[in-house]
Amino acid sequence: MGRKFFVGGNWKCNGTTEEVKKIVSILNGREVPSQDVVEVVISPPFVFLPLVKSSLRPDFHVAAQNCWVKKGGAFTGEVSAEMLVNLNIPWVIIGHSERRLILKESNEFIGDKVAYALSQGLKVIACIGETLEQREAGSTMEVVAAQTKAIAAKVSNWVDVVLAYEPVWAIGTGKVATPAQAQEVHSELRKWLQANVSPEVAASTRIIYGGSVTAANCKELAAQPDVDGFLVGGASLKPEFIDIIKSAEVKKNT
Repeated sequence: MGRKFFVGGNWKCNGTTEEVKKIVSILNGREVPSQDVVEVVISPPFVFLPLVKSSLRPDFHVAAQNCWVKKGGAFTGEVSAEMLVNLNIPWVIIGHSERRLILKESNEFIGDKVAYALSQGLKVIACIGETLEQREAGSTMEVVAAQTKAIAAKVSNWVDVVLAYEPVWAIGTGKVATPAQAQEVHSELRKWLQANVSPEVAASTRIIYGGSVTAANCKELAAQPDVDGFLVGGASLKPEFIDIIKSAEVKKNT
């Protein structure tokens, strides 16, 4: 397969300087599989990016949680891709469901954001996922395919894209997609990429799962053939995040 396991920690809008230093200290002090086995990316709020980048262990990387859709300028409250590059931040999360649903970012807007971030040299964790209503209506694949299509329409090189499938009904709710449910969507997404982008992109693009991932369920999820890692919310602020990173060993041994 050759897809390196990927674990992202999305801290969302949480933390104080003291709390951030404490979390970083825990992450720095624990043993995890080598970079050959797992790629780890931590995403603190914008205001803590320099602190985390300067103090975090060198085998873990840092991501911003969002960036603006074009070059900077008169866009109060926004942060441009160029600024992130200037700070040597290698990754950015784009299209998280909280931004899609609460801030009404459209599929097309997110596709433009992904393309612009890539054009500036950032690597992108691009989020997709359906709501509970959409899942219960049987339109999960229709929804995630439309979200992925809007990205594919603007992106020609997928080398620096990780797709994060996050069923909205499982984010922060304690509900988790079963391993079979996660595998089904990941497999269908890979088939979609094969048919609509290329077999090479389908085979090489990492598709990670997000939605109430914990130390208790990560190994079973990691064992699924098309689950290439996780985007972790709440648990990434706790010591159990280390156990989630270690679930990469499941893939190494399969």
